[in-house]
Amino acid sequence: MSPRAAFPGEVRRAAASACSRSRLRSGSTVLLPSMLMFGVILASSGLLLMIEKGILAEVKPLPLHPAAGEVSRRVETRGGDLEHEVLRDIRNRTIRSVCGQRAMPRSVWELPAGQRRTVLRHLLVSDKYRFLYCYVPKVACSNWKRILKVLDGALESVDVKLKMDHKSDLVFLGDMTPDEINYRLKHYYKFVFVRNPAERLLSAYRNKFGEIKEYQQKYGVEIVRRYRKNGGKSAGDDVTFSEFIRYLLDEEVERMNEHWMPIYNLCQPCAVRYDFIGSYERLNEDANHVLEKVQAPSFIRFPERQSWYKPVTAETLHYYLCNTQRRLIKELLPKYILDFTLFAYPLPNVTSEFCRQ
Repeated sequence: MSPRAAFPGEVRRAAASACSRSRLRSGSTVLLPSMLMFGVILASSGLLLMIEKGILAEVKPLPLHPAAGEVSRRVETRGGDLEHEVLRDIRNRTIRSVCGQRAMPRSVWELPAGQRRTVLRHLLVSDKYRFLYCYVPKVACSNWKRILKVLDGALESVDVKLKMDHKSDLVFLGDMTPDEINYRLKHYYKFVFVRNPAERLLSAYRNKFGEIKEYQQKYGVEIVRRYRKNGGKSAGDDVTFSEFIRYLLDEEVERMNEHWMPIYNLCQPCAVRYDFIGSYERLNEDANHVLEKVQAPSFIRFPERQSWYKPVTAETLHYYLCNTQRRLIKELLPKYILDFTLFAYPLPNVTSEFCRQ
């Protein structure tokens, strides 16, 4: 893996500024995960330098994740299970290392008020089964909400064909008193599901700007007006992926819409010590593990993917990333670097060689 030529110096300044807004701090460095190396590079000056020189773009994806859409059909081999356990160990060790730094929050009460409101608003409560679930948009959260509603008796079945109401019949930790919050954080089983940050962003882009009129009018119209010459007549349904990336670059992380806010900021894995971190790439297996752990009734299973759902494939991701300016991708990485590093996802490969394939 050889370093590539550095791109212009202003990227380093932009990256450093973005990291500052995301509460990243310079500090220790650990090993970068690849096919043969374990660990992760923490958000530090060394990491930013590697991003600038293009070294990280050369890292090949871990062979631990099946393509999205194939998880439920894949039969896990013993070797595959071992690889999964190695990946989980990497994640756990990395989170302990990062969260062990003195500057990182140790509880939700150490967070600034805005960040605390965000995480408490995303922690769903099941008092009957004594668990907390931090929901992350675009990581199967609608199906998890269906399960919570079935567990509480508000829904008959996870297969009921109803438009998901993301507020009613759900209990949010943020609606409780400090004493009630502390008790549940201390005594309840806590879990979160994560996803490759690049795939999650692309999924949000395709869904919100390709299908949801409310998002087209609320965000799309402004994005086109801001980043396109003579874009004032757009209905917001023709936002390009590059324009979306430019919008994310200009957004403060803590003010982002939840569908593209980094998972770190939504769920604060340093302030909340999760007992289990599941992955979108092993959705069914990890969901079944959680349901067994919380002793959910045996008739409750994780819902099948809806027939209308269009998954982000490796080929789709390759197309969008390789048809976007490399400069934009590299400048965006620092805003999502904790999601990549803490959850052991490879940084997107946007090298010329890879994109020519």
